[in-house]
Amino acid sequence: MKISNIKDVDKFFQVIDSCKGRVELVTGEGDRLNLKSKLSQYVSLANIFSNGGIPELELVAHEKEDVDRLMNFMINS
Repeated sequence: MKISNIKDVDKFFQVIDSCKGRVELVTGEGDRLNLKSKLSQYVSLANIFSNGGIPELELVAHEKEDVDRLMNFMINS
């Protein structure tokens, strides 16, 4: 799933942390990074945060309830 225009980065990571299963960020090279890992959150996205928001991400959530949680975040943010 693609998520775009994330303005509230803290809330985004709260949603990621509340997910039950694995949530992965797909990089431009096709690598998958586990966003449930704090190290991955900080290291892999540090350059995106430099402008204060996240323009677009491709995520893979492995549990349906996590997909629903992320969709709800996108709709209500």
